[in-house]
Amino acid sequence: MAKIALTIAGSDSGGGAGIQADLKTMSALGVYGASVITAVTAQNTRAVSAVHPIPVDVVGAQIDAVLSDLDIGAIKIGMLATPEVIEAVAARIAAYSGPVVLDPVMIAKSGDLLLARDAVRTLRERLLSRASLLTPNLPEAACLLDRMVAETPDEMAQQGHALCALGAGAVLMKGGHAGGDTCRDLLVQADGSARELVARRHPTGNTHGTGCTLSAAICAGLARGLALDEAVRAAHAYLQGAIARADSLQVGHGHGPVHHFHAVWNQ
Repeated sequence: MAKIALTIAGSDSGGGAGIQADLKTMSALGVYGASVITAVTAQNTRAVSAVHPIPVDVVGAQIDAVLSDLDIGAIKIGMLATPEVIEAVAARIAAYSGPVVLDPVMIAKSGDLLLARDAVRTLRERLLSRASLLTPNLPEAACLLDRMVAETPDEMAQQGHALCALGAGAVLMKGGHAGGDTCRDLLVQADGSARELVARRHPTGNTHGTGCTLSAAICAGLARGLALDEAVRAAHAYLQGAIARADSLQVGHGHGPVHHFHAVWNQ
């Protein structure tokens, strides 16, 4: 029987992030991916030119349709955009007992806020406690906590533990926004433990969709029955391979995507 994961997120017409990245990642890792689209974006490797939120009742209907028929092993939640959509998602997955990976798509690489302040509050109050794993980058973690962005490993750990205290089962503090030749992520768990994942930074500008890809890879691992720690480590290794081979894709003329099928395609 196929292992199945569900992604609830926005669509990226350029194919590098969002629903498209999630489904590619799940497929590459041997998991059947189902989807619920929360917004349609017009974008490519250069810019986002339009965003069309999906009506809340349609978002809810998609979730109901999938969960009433498919045996979902894990859920990944990405871009939600509005308080109403957040409320709808929280209500529709309330009875779901499997693992949930929450990727709080809140702040763009440019620093622009992708969620209104009231939506940030709703996300914190309605979905944080439902997350088996929360995967914020450093600016997103700071936004959720109303703090300054963490700059040291100690501050990353403190903010990770603070997010667990707000209800998340575990938090993966993603260090991609920090400087240096290495990228350090920190997996903080509600029991107080913390584990660092370190990788060398690859000299590429093609890193569009890394956050979506990582959370989707973790979700795929959980759907396959891996323990959380094992799923995070496997996803981290997969993403590093996708980044290392990103330049071989040559997609678009801007900030290109990572190579989701780096272990499958023959170059």
